[in-house]
Amino acid sequence: MINYKERKQRFFEEFPSKGEIYAFLKANFSGNKRLKIKFDVEERELFINEFNDADNRLIVVTPEFYEPSTGNIIIIFGLVNKYFEVELQVVDNIGPGYFGCEVKSGRKATTGRADVRFKVNADDVIATNFRISKHTIDMSMFTIPTSIKVILDQFEVQNRALCDIFEVGLLNGSKDPVIDSMRRSGKTLFIEDFSRTESFVPMNDDFIDLKEIYATEFPRYIAKCKEKGFKSIITVPLMYLNDAEQSIPFAYITMISKERLLTFEDVIAMKEKTFKLIDRIRDANTVFIEAKQTICDISKGGARLKIENADLKMAMTKARGFVFDIVFRLQAPITVYGEIKFTAIDEDKNAVIGISFTGNSSRKDEMKRFFQIMQPMELEYKKRLLIQMKGRSAPGKS
Repeated sequence: MINYKERKQRFFEEFPSKGEIYAFLKANFSGNKRLKIKFDVEERELFINEFNDADNRLIVVTPEFYEPSTGNIIIIFGLVNKYFEVELQVVDNIGPGYFGCEVKSGRKATTGRADVRFKVNADDVIATNFRISKHTIDMSMFTIPTSIKVILDQFEVQNRALCDIFEVGLLNGSKDPVIDSMRRSGKTLFIEDFSRTESFVPMNDDFIDLKEIYATEFPRYIAKCKEKGFKSIITVPLMYLNDAEQSIPFAYITMISKERLLTFEDVIAMKEKTFKLIDRIRDANTVFIEAKQTICDISKGGARLKIENADLKMAMTKARGFVFDIVFRLQAPITVYGEIKFTAIDEDKNAVIGISFTGNSSRKDEMKRFFQIMQPMELEYKKRLLIQMKGRSAPGKS
């Protein structure tokens, strides 16, 4: 039995009734038109051989050695303007590959699928150079892995001599309104001189406006800072760029001077330090596996991979997604981010991973080049599919 786990759900609407599902199948899939069997690694198909209007039951014909999943359920799917899937309950095992079924439930996607997915072989395209995060920085749950906290602590110790107060902290859970604003906006705080009113005016939209944050409490906040002997302050967010190229502000670095005035050059220098720190975090948090793996099928929007490499299988167990290279024959690699939609284990203990493309590398025009390569392949596939459909509908064919 193949074990499937769906990670990412489509947006569906249920068919109103079983009768409507039956009528839908009869209208669109009479005449032995093929339907795909969901969660079948071999991608087998079936057709509906007989419709019984008296009790809305039907007889389906599958490949001879096909066996329904647990609970005697067969899930079929296809495209009729939009993606749909129907659960059939097997009520009669007529013979090898022949099943009497009744409709159990059905649903259809609320949006259409624009991309055609087709099979490819290893001579045409492979997947390689996988980069997978060991840990996920989940800002919704404020989860920061211990290994990353250690790197932040080391960075703080190494840079304490730069200023009177040098602090690295996490943005989550802070009651400081400045830190909370930074968590939401990703902006920087820079006060060059607490004794000069003009220093509290932000240089541009990339900087925090203290007057806006504190409102009527602003004079009191400044008075407290002066009581502590503060002359200048710089607080910059740490922006972690995840695999999907989303910037996540998760920590901050504060420099406070009691002796000298900090300058805009100090802001630039601190920004450069954050970039190096983020590179260090990413390097420590990323597994790189060069193995070449099979792409079973592909579309402009996603792909299905067969993962045989043991290290890759282990790394993907908890990953939300991963960066990897798609290499078409005679073409330079194209770097993409794949978000995992479903996982499965086939009969040979290989992992089958369904992914959607939700990002790409920073190299210019990567996805444009990908679409240009895919376009003729897609047209060729549609041509072959049309020929096959004409062959099936010809007299004497089934």
